[in-house]
Amino acid sequence: MRRKIVLITTLLLLVTVLAGCGNLQTPITSESEGFWNEWFIYPLSAFITYIAGIFNNSYGLAIIICTILVRLLILPLMIKQTKSSKAMQEVQPEIKKLREKYSSKDAETQKKLQEETMKLFQQHKVNPLAGCFPIIIQMPILIAFYQAVYRTEAIKQHEFLWFSLGQPDYILPIIAALFTFAQQKLMMGRTGNANPQMAMMMYIFPVMIAIFGFYFPSALALYWVVGNLFMIIQTYFITAPKPKEANSNNTGGNKK
Repeated sequence: MRRKIVLITTLLLLVTVLAGCGNLQTPITSESEGFWNEWFIYPLSAFITYIAGIFNNSYGLAIIICTILVRLLILPLMIKQTKSSKAMQEVQPEIKKLREKYSSKDAETQKKLQEETMKLFQQHKVNPLAGCFPIIIQMPILIAFYQAVYRTEAIKQHEFLWFSLGQPDYILPIIAALFTFAQQKLMMGRTGNANPQMAMMMYIFPVMIAIFGFYFPSALALYWVVGNLFMIIQTYFITAPKPKEANSNNTGGNKK
């Protein structure tokens, strides 16, 4: 459990550091210097502008399309991460039994616990670190896209649906928060993760999204809405029970 909390804290720090790379108030252009700007943010900004040009300078539609494309790009990583999380949850009952069996805190017993735990992972072909690497890889991409949306000046000069992309909106942040909550709720339900700390984060993240959305340009809130809606659909299909699992669960329920 401590490892998960440390991981979440590390990721939040990573988000803060990367989000602060470069001045967020400085528009991104082809003249922007720095590795982060030249190789990540500007190419994404130029791509958004290119897609907007195809659709009669509709930057709102461009954000929607580009968000979906970026999510599709990192989809293999998300699938790997989700399946790894689900696999880890499936072996948790056996890990709990091992911890109860080797409950003594002496060094020899703890060493034996680690050995038995590793054997359990190998037996079920579970890699406890497999769920971390996809998150680490995808975070720079998502943060670069976030900065591209925020720092592209042309976006701030356009409107989409009922809101101005350059000004905060009061409806989109609420929608984004609801979608964030729904996605995390679905993920916890499908993977069987009933951890209290993770449940607490399920409520904290949506509130953070809503607060940020009330102060940032609505272009970012639109990005969050589309991204979280994509995540809900993705989570639903990736974590859907296989036919064999569904049949076995139904059989078990009938026996009862």
